[in-house]
Amino acid sequence: MAIFTKQQFENKARNKAGYTGLSAHLTENRAFSKSLATTSIFLSHSHKDRPIVEQAKVFFQNLGLSIYVDWADETMPEKTNGITAAKIKIKIKDNDKFILLATNDAVSSKWCNWEVGIGDSYKLNNDKICVLPLADNSKTWDGNEYLQIYPRIEESEYTDDYYKVIYPNGSTESLNDWLKK
Repeated sequence: MAIFTKQQFENKARNKAGYTGLSAHLTENRAFSKSLATTSIFLSHSHKDRPIVEQAKVFFQNLGLSIYVDWADETMPEKTNGITAAKIKIKIKDNDKFILLATNDAVSSKWCNWEVGIGDSYKLNNDKICVLPLADNSKTWDGNEYLQIYPRIEESEYTDDYYKVIYPNGSTESLNDWLKK
């Protein structure tokens, strides 16, 4: 498995951000819109991974995608509650794709596991759910057995800056092709 380490993913995001660097792209905008992007993504993540979430926003936005992150949504309650859960469920359904930013913290998060269950019910049969596993910089990723039923995003071991989706049966397709579905 050629999963990203957190450091490798940060480097990819920095490269995609260009000469201005990540900080020019990462302001906390609490308004979300699908904008001009053709595909929108609900990004499931642990709030402990905020810097990595910001890097993921840059990474996917530079692929021409609109990214939904709950803490950037001004309509979300400040403290999580039942309203939060109801709104997240709607956002998962309304966005085109569901991607779990699968760090060790996300895998152990009750919210992320709940979100994957919701994403599974709305997205799995349409091939619109995926996992982006990110290992600690020591190349360790705890994962969970149940995550093995979902496609995962990895970088090609042969070509830099080419990303693929690997299905549980071993078949692959380019990330760009998966995003266009």
